[in-house]
Amino acid sequence: MPIIDVHIHLSDIESFHHTARDLSGVDYSVAGLQAEFADNDVVLGIGMGVEEQSRGAFPDTTASNPMALDLARPMPPFLMECVGINPVQLAAPNSLEQLDAIERRLASPDVAGIKLYAGYYHYYVTDPVYGPIYELAKQYDVPVVIHTGDTYSINGLLKYSHPLTVDELAYQQRDVRIMLCHLGDPWVMDAAEVVSKNPNVYADLSGLLVGEKRQFSRFESEQLFMDHFRRALIYADRYDKMLFGTDWPLAPIDVYIDFVRQLVPEKHHSDVFYRNAFRVFPRIAQRLEQL
Repeated sequence: MPIIDVHIHLSDIESFHHTARDLSGVDYSVAGLQAEFADNDVVLGIGMGVEEQSRGAFPDTTASNPMALDLARPMPPFLMECVGINPVQLAAPNSLEQLDAIERRLASPDVAGIKLYAGYYHYYVTDPVYGPIYELAKQYDVPVVIHTGDTYSINGLLKYSHPLTVDELAYQQRDVRIMLCHLGDPWVMDAAEVVSKNPNVYADLSGLLVGEKRQFSRFESEQLFMDHFRRALIYADRYDKMLFGTDWPLAPIDVYIDFVRQLVPEKHHSDVFYRNAFRVFPRIAQRLEQL
């Protein structure tokens, strides 16, 4: 079965290097990712652009827009990018220059969408600073991918990343496709309701667990842990709006595939692991034709 991984990272972020080295044991490089894709029938990945100007600064308020996959230059053919947005810089005096830079990047065929790091940056997704970003998303017909749930940094503020904040945005921006990252974990029931209620909202299942195979095996044997996610998926009953992602390098790809297969009923595997990605990211069809 071909697989599309809609949520990976390939940026020079110290916390990602640490996770790969000490927790997941993956080779955090273009070659390492390509090898894992090849071993697991992953035909395409979508990377979330993010950068830090000094080691360990993520979420870095000084990073310029658009933030990119700065370990993947030039972009390998098996990857596309969601350009990362730093709202602090959008409020800076040179914001028009940065918006122009974002728009130029959106015109590239290897860009699949836009990524907002809600919670990492202390802005609600309905803040007016993001208004021009949503207009660009409509103009270029790309989705807005939003971090929701726990932040992979103690400097995040969770009130900005709660999935319920996206409900108001979905109402305001009905013409924009929105994807919640991580099913809003730990608020997965709230995220399930936002997905179920709003026709323009989807969710990925990435980053629900961090580590290598032994860590996954330990949690997979805990029924309460697995039911935490199954309950939300069953409640939403919208497997046509759930997308597979790993949040690599937070976990090896083969281990994460097995994990998601346990959460999603087998009859929905082809949708979640492959077909649903085309609903959210229309540009991937052309990219796959070129491979």
